Amino acid sequence: MYTPASFAETDQNTLHEFIEQHSFATIVSRSGEGIVASHLPLLLDRNAGPHGRIVGHMARANPQWKQAQDEDVLVIFTGPHAYISPSWYQAINVVPTWNYTAVHAYGTVRLETDRTRLLNIVRRYVDHYEAGLPEPWSLDRAEPEFVDGLLDAIVGFTIDIESIEGKWKLNQNHDADRRSKVATALRIAGGDAQLQVAELIQRSLGETV
Repeated sequence: MYTPASFAETDQNTLHEFIEQHSFATIVSRSGEGIVASHLPLLLDRNAGPHGRIVGHMARANPQWKQAQDEDVLVIFTGPHAYISPSWYQAINVVPTWNYTAVHAYGTVRLETDRTRLLNIVRRYVDHYEAGLPEPWSLDRAEPEFVDGLLDAIVGFTIDIESIEGKWKLNQNHDADRRSKVATALRIAGGDAQLQVAELIQRSLGETV
């Protein structure tokens, strides 16, 4: 990922937190037919290996897994992003841009077909994504035959992260005054993504949000 030094985020705890908050990701790999990608929710084991481990599953009908074993992959996690108008700088000779946050994780795929471990992956998914709901659903509510059919229809995998990089593009190539003006303009514009980007800019400036 092209990342000028001023935009680089290197703190691993921050990168892990980002992955957990923006866990719907894109897995990119190479097959005999070219580049392939899948969009999947993923889980993170922070303490597995030096950089963590990604855990997931995909549909058995998805051909990507068939050539993924022991192959290098790129996993892309994206966060809030927003258009930045040059008018917000209140300056001349400036251009439009886009602010965004992203994490790239690189590693090797290990397929998981053992049914017990595959069931554990599915349980982790359910428990993780149901945890914040008022009445969390449990896999135990489903009939065993249904669960067996579910396991037949998916393939699990893990990706030990070999390297990880983050890019926080938040107008760091402008002075603090301009960046503060951008944050204010984003708040006025409104919208979830705009407000999140404004908050990130303010935090990077050391301002109270």
